[in-house]
Amino acid sequence: MPDFFPSSSELTIDEIVALTRAKPRAGFPLDRRIANIAPLDTARACDITFLDNAKYLEALAVTRAGACLLAPRFEAAAPEELAVLVTAEPYRAFVAVARALFPDALRPSSLFGASGRAPSAQVHASAHIETGVTIDPLAVIGPNAEIGAGTLVAAGAVIGPGVAIGRDCAIGAAATVLHALIGDRVIIHAGVRIGQDGFGYLPSPQGHQKIPQRRRVIIQDDVEIGANTTIDRGSTRDTIIGEGTKIDNLVQIAHNVTIGRHCLIAAQTGISGSSQVGDFVMMGGQVGLADHVTVGAGAMLAGQSGYMADVPPGGRFIGSPAQPVREYMKGIALLRRLARGKSGAPGGEEGE
Repeated sequence: MPDFFPSSSELTIDEIVALTRAKPRAGFPLDRRIANIAPLDTARACDITFLDNAKYLEALAVTRAGACLLAPRFEAAAPEELAVLVTAEPYRAFVAVARALFPDALRPSSLFGASGRAPSAQVHASAHIETGVTIDPLAVIGPNAEIGAGTLVAAGAVIGPGVAIGRDCAIGAAATVLHALIGDRVIIHAGVRIGQDGFGYLPSPQGHQKIPQRRRVIIQDDVEIGANTTIDRGSTRDTIIGEGTKIDNLVQIAHNVTIGRHCLIAAQTGISGSSQVGDFVMMGGQVGLADHVTVGAGAMLAGQSGYMADVPPGGRFIGSPAQPVREYMKGIALLRRLARGKSGAPGGEEGE
């Protein structure tokens, strides 16, 4: 059975302690080597695991892991033979170890297992390609495109004329990037579509006239865009994705949208034209924003909620149409009381 992400190295428990600042329980050899990660119930002697939820205490009692990161409140419950690493944030420490063991799993890699330019790649003579760029088979790079050092353009990807892509980026297989400026360390997964027409038409009784979409997409540093997401270019102003924002698979971002820094946007979210999203906003799956909506910085929008009006900074909203979480929960509680015939409202009757 193939292991698509073999560990690039092993870590001793001593190295894990240095990496995570976890406190090891006395009596265990710090030179024990860890090569893999696993959940409590399937972990083996070469694996590290973690516990930060009392729901899994039974699995802790029988785990065969080589080491376990856990919260201080669970230390007494750990078997005596288990190498315990105590930390206030076990999962954060576990992720740090996983990143160190499996750096290749953090971004797309060459599907051809090669470096440099594949013979079947089509690169226009006027394109500027810095040293250290990997271009897989059947990729197409258009006139006057610019690609920075350390970037991967995977198999079948298309980079349009004049597109600029920064350094240490990854452009996934069959992605298309048109009319766009891309920063450094940006990850664009397979099948992403960036810079195509926005959905702009002027309705009339004679038919719908197409509105020219003449602006760009600007994607700042350290953005990650999930598979098959689409980001339309602007019509009257640029579509902008702010630094550090992470976008899931199957998200639609329309023309003229501005998204702030370090946002998290889950799958199947749709953001309509000219909406403005502040910094550090979180959107659950299938959130829908109408056009020209503004979402304030730090807002949290629950999955499947819909927005026709602005959301204040720091707001917590849920439902469709969306409303503040507290108001929504009060409404749910009232409906439950009414269903049980215990609302206390004048004229109310007891349920049958």
